[in-house]
Amino acid sequence: MVKFLLWCILLFLCWPLALLALILYPLVWILTLPFRLVGIAVGGVFDLLWAIITLPARILRGPHHA
Repeated sequence: MVKFLLWCILLFLCWPLALLALILYPLVWILTLPFRLVGIAVGGVFDLLWAIITLPARILRGPHHA
């Protein structure tokens, strides 16, 4: 909703720039999609490594009581 309101303000102030933003936004989103997917994969690898490294400590600690 905030993005739409900002776009409406931009449309009121400078309509050619608002139309250019409307056209370029999906293209930029598609171009940055592979970087976001790589970021998700790298984050998953780091989480897996952290789980493997801390596994012995969690096993020695025993069951967790809530």
